[in-house]
Amino acid sequence: MKIRVLTLFIFLLSFSMMKAQEGRIKFTEYDLPNGLHVILHQDNSTPIVAVTILYHVGSKNEVEGRTGFAHFFEHLMFEGSDNIARGEYDKITLNAGGTLNANTSQDRTFYYELLPSNQLELGLWLESERLLHLRIDSVGVETQRAVVKEERKQSYDNRPYGSIIEQTMSHAFKVHPYKYTPIGDPKDINQASLQEFMDFHSMYYVPNNATLSIAGDFNVDSTKMMIEKYFGDIPSGKKPINRLSLVEPAKTAEVRDSVYDNIQLPAVIMAYHMPAQGTDDSYALSMLTTLLSDGESSRMSKSIVDKQQKALQVMAFPFALEDPGLFLIFGLVNMGVTLPDLETAIEAEIDKVKSEDVTSVEFQKLQNKVENDFVTGNSTMAGIAENLANYHVYFGNTNLINTEIDRYMKVTPADLKRVANKYLNKENRVVLYYLPKPKAQN
Repeated sequence: MKIRVLTLFIFLLSFSMMKAQEGRIKFTEYDLPNGLHVILHQDNSTPIVAVTILYHVGSKNEVEGRTGFAHFFEHLMFEGSDNIARGEYDKITLNAGGTLNANTSQDRTFYYELLPSNQLELGLWLESERLLHLRIDSVGVETQRAVVKEERKQSYDNRPYGSIIEQTMSHAFKVHPYKYTPIGDPKDINQASLQEFMDFHSMYYVPNNATLSIAGDFNVDSTKMMIEKYFGDIPSGKKPINRLSLVEPAKTAEVRDSVYDNIQLPAVIMAYHMPAQGTDDSYALSMLTTLLSDGESSRMSKSIVDKQQKALQVMAFPFALEDPGLFLIFGLVNMGVTLPDLETAIEAEIDKVKSEDVTSVEFQKLQNKVENDFVTGNSTMAGIAENLANYHVYFGNTNLINTEIDRYMKVTPADLKRVANKYLNKENRVVLYYLPKPKAQN
């Protein structure tokens, strides 16, 4: 009987390991001689392919007086090239049955096309064109100046609470370029010359500062040949890439301020400085935000929103960045509740984490949620391609797409209490009260 039980156990263990291995995301990666890093994930289950390229440049690479350049190029890169007429970039992709977009963060700029798999070569040509032959001229620059101004109006200036990240970052950082948000200052874009845009492009939008990540229905060997065809002869950048090394000094006193905005309900924002992504404490803090506010059964939702009815909504989330970032809490007050009352209620939940142990049931639920989110993040070809590029650029370890969950699973209940006591302190934070503008100012 013991032999049979042992045999069954070994079989089940082997089967479990085989299933886990099946779920691993396989990839091939290599560098072209010009420095372009290539990552390929072949999945022939559906006839689609994600062609993405990540440039390691964001708003933190900008300098005072010339902010918003990386975001500006997010738009300018769709202007066309020597071989693509102005305004045709989108049309070419859409006519091929695909979609495309881009986004800019503090740390990087990311472009992608989602295409039928038989249009893979088209995607490679499009990305190689704007890498090698991007059109940077006065017409395109002036067009995109207007576009960026309008985006700022819609997304920041005229949207309720739209300035929260901008205000929070500028209050939290005084030395590090994270004090600038990707949208930048409109004056900087308006005053920049055509040559300044060209100089920025020649430094950062080069093969040796880019990662080409492709996921979907293709053949690796033939794709390598196409990549060589379209990217192999693009020269490396000639300028040393500027990696700013400014470090934000440790905070020793709380920063408080009030911001008046076109809003109806006041809000409180708390921002605690936290370590860079990939550090042990960053994983514990990320899980702590999930414990506090992710879902209706989270601590803050049950206590502050449902039971005490002091807030319509409370959110905690990690603004984890390549350099040390912020642990953010946003609370929207309920009618008749003051901001100090809501702040006190939020602090009470933080104090509980500092002083009380998380129960085993609650912690298991937390682990399950984190694991599910991790799997969901790799459920699409676009998500896989982006995550592969991120892991390579930020961590120098592309295989974290398979193993990073282990870092989350190493976090213990004691770690949650420890990081709460270490980082979620008044001297390490910014507190902003968002208030409606007086009627005369509206």
